[in-house]
Amino acid sequence: MSKRGRLSVLLGAAPGVGKTFAMLEEGRRLFAEGKDVIIGIVETHGREATAAMTVGLPVIPRALVEHRGVALEELDLAAVLAHHPEIALIDELAHTNAPGSAHAKRWEDVEALLAAGIDVISTLNIQHIESLNDVVEQITGIPQRETVPDSFLREADSIEVVDLAPQALRDRLSSGFVYPAERIDAALSNYFRLGNLTALRELALIWLADEVDQALRGYRDAHGINRTWEARERVVVALTGGSEGETLLRRGARIASRSAGGELLAVHVTTQDGLRASNPAALSQQRRLVEKLNGSYHQVIGDDVPHSLVEFARSVNATQLVLGASRRGRLAAMFTGSGIGATVVRESGDIDVHMVNHAAAGKRFSLPPRTGALTMKRRLLGLATALIGGPLLTLLLSSTRNAESITTDVLSFQLLVVVVAIVGGFWPAILAAVLSGLTLDFLFIEPLYTVHINRTHHLLALVLYVVIASLVSFIVDRSARFTRAAKRAAAESELIQTIAGSVLRGESSIQAILDRAREAFQLSSVALRQDERVIASAGDPPTDETPTSMALTRNATLDLYGPDINATEQRLLGVVVVQLTTALEHEQLTETAKQIEPIAASDRVRGALLSALSHDLRRPLAAATAAIGGLRTATPELSLADKQELLDTADESLTSLATLVTDLLDVSRLQADAMNVRTFPIDPADAIAPALEELRLGPSEVTLALDHGDAYVDADPVLLQRVVVNLLSNAQRYSPVGVPVLVSTSVFGDRLEIRVADRGRGIPPEKFDDVFLPFQRLGDTDNSTGLGLGLALSRGFVEAMRGTLTPEDTPGGGLTMVVSLPVEAATSGPTGATSPTSADDTAETEQTR
Repeated sequence: MSKRGRLSVLLGAAPGVGKTFAMLEEGRRLFAEGKDVIIGIVETHGREATAAMTVGLPVIPRALVEHRGVALEELDLAAVLAHHPEIALIDELAHTNAPGSAHAKRWEDVEALLAAGIDVISTLNIQHIESLNDVVEQITGIPQRETVPDSFLREADSIEVVDLAPQALRDRLSSGFVYPAERIDAALSNYFRLGNLTALRELALIWLADEVDQALRGYRDAHGINRTWEARERVVVALTGGSEGETLLRRGARIASRSAGGELLAVHVTTQDGLRASNPAALSQQRRLVEKLNGSYHQVIGDDVPHSLVEFARSVNATQLVLGASRRGRLAAMFTGSGIGATVVRESGDIDVHMVNHAAAGKRFSLPPRTGALTMKRRLLGLATALIGGPLLTLLLSSTRNAESITTDVLSFQLLVVVVAIVGGFWPAILAAVLSGLTLDFLFIEPLYTVHINRTHHLLALVLYVVIASLVSFIVDRSARFTRAAKRAAAESELIQTIAGSVLRGESSIQAILDRAREAFQLSSVALRQDERVIASAGDPPTDETPTSMALTRNATLDLYGPDINATEQRLLGVVVVQLTTALEHEQLTETAKQIEPIAASDRVRGALLSALSHDLRRPLAAATAAIGGLRTATPELSLADKQELLDTADESLTSLATLVTDLLDVSRLQADAMNVRTFPIDPADAIAPALEELRLGPSEVTLALDHGDAYVDADPVLLQRVVVNLLSNAQRYSPVGVPVLVSTSVFGDRLEIRVADRGRGIPPEKFDDVFLPFQRLGDTDNSTGLGLGLALSRGFVEAMRGTLTPEDTPGGGLTMVVSLPVEAATSGPTGATSPTSADDTAETEQTR
């Protein structure tokens, strides 16, 4: 049995990137090295450069397959197998063979060649990969009929992307290197749009990157490699279902975005019994956020959470692991051992671990109380230390007591007092000092077992001992008070900073303020009411509780549900109220500005109108007045020809004046939304033909390329004719003498496009929007071009018919105006509304209409 052949696939984002050329170039290189290379089938599509690359390479003649009386050329699989070359060049892997061929698809022919031990080099466009079929349809609006299974492609030994920048491909297309001249304009405006090509290119690169990643993972598994290879940044975010999840995900997304191709993965570890506490609603919300951040969500089962996290990170070759800081307090960590974070850091090895602090770390954000230096819990712990530590220390010292040990005994009890002061503060330390003094006097100072001191210096030493213990206790207690005050100030500062920042950013500032206020003051709910209606809230306002209400504005109040706000926190609450009031005023001003903008735009139009009326209407009025005045005061010497010329002048001027007034009225109707639009299915040719007739344009001035088949548009025929007249007038005005204007139609998805292209000087892209402003003529200074309302009216008419009017550069120079209207739902688009569906560029007459 022969060894299976190797398959190399050249993958492209679209036709014309150079896949076939690259395949032939590789074939020529191998042929020059003495390899047995043959051309099984190559489609040149009339491209001279591609055809030239086939010269000198052996070619297997194509098989003729008759179908419905037509002889079709296909790959002669039997001839290639009989020749049995080392390498076969097979173009268009996704091609569908003619009925009667050995296989239905060309990729099946390639499979037969590979099974026979023949190496194959082939080409494929990204839109023909089976798993990407629906994605490509969403991008281009065109379904793909010919696909190659992913399972077949994944068996390829080599896949290489033939890459070309989208604009470079459009330039090649414009220069005639891809399609014939008559198909260039339709291709550029449909399948080869810049956005389409950019999306398809990204899709091709991402697909290949995923394939390379799978190959790398397979290699690592096959060779037992467990350490991380930082081929690209992969950030794993551990989710617990807590409120900190969104913070961790956004931090992880920022880390992943710092490097090209970074990947974000979120993972939640659950136990096999499913009893680990988590919030399903929070997890669901965080999963949606992962998708918005272009990441992937994973859930793994494991009783050992740290080990499961590290194992998952290693399995996906992660380079970074993001964890939230522990929610447990220090005392809980002290008694329960190291937490998940510490264990993950210890086991992660060469994976970088980020411990991210968040509001839920230790406890949720709240303002520390002002009263008391140390908590009651700390004081009770200090008292217990004094009552338990004293007897234990006494027993220890009694067992080693001698005449020289008094100094050691005193210092030991002094240390106990210091420890109690650090743990419990002033009063437990004072109690420990008094008790330890009495213990020293009773058990360690002569005479023993009596509260009596024989020597004065022993009494002085005991007094100093109590004083020192009291001073240490006082210092520790005051330090604790200062620490608590500093924490309180820092918390207040953080709250004010967060609130002020959210207001300045203007992004959901009201909701951010309410959420932060609810956490800070430990309230169950906070609600903002305006005109007795809740417009924002943090937490669900309870129905059985009377809130504490604070007035913000004349019609807005802040309702607080939960414990009463004490006097020390009222000042900070006042800051929240001020910021909320500011945020409300900001939103009201923003809404007012939105309402005023149309009025301001209308005022600008009126100002331009008055300026234009004083200039542009003066000429036809003056000309008509002069002509009529000349006729009224005509002398007998005035000839009939002169009279006729005056009448023509008056008629022309009044007609021009009527046109200007009509345009002005139409502008007013559009701006007032008073335009009466009656749409129904019409053939766009029924609007184009009357427009040509109105402008008296013949074949020498206009070239028609109507390619919409039997498709109808949902439009107002009168308005559509006006649009075409305006566009044709502009195009003819700027086209060079003797160069006709091109009017073409085509169907793309559910839209029908009418394109009017001239070969004039064109317009810079940055000026595209300016041509639609009323009274704009882009530098024209003559008065014969009217008020500059034509394109402004045309866009208004088209948008009133649910369409768009956009300018584009004409290939080779000039401007193309594109009218896009919805295809009437009751009719089907033409058969020409397809993409390059054959593998690469077949279906010459259909692929880019």
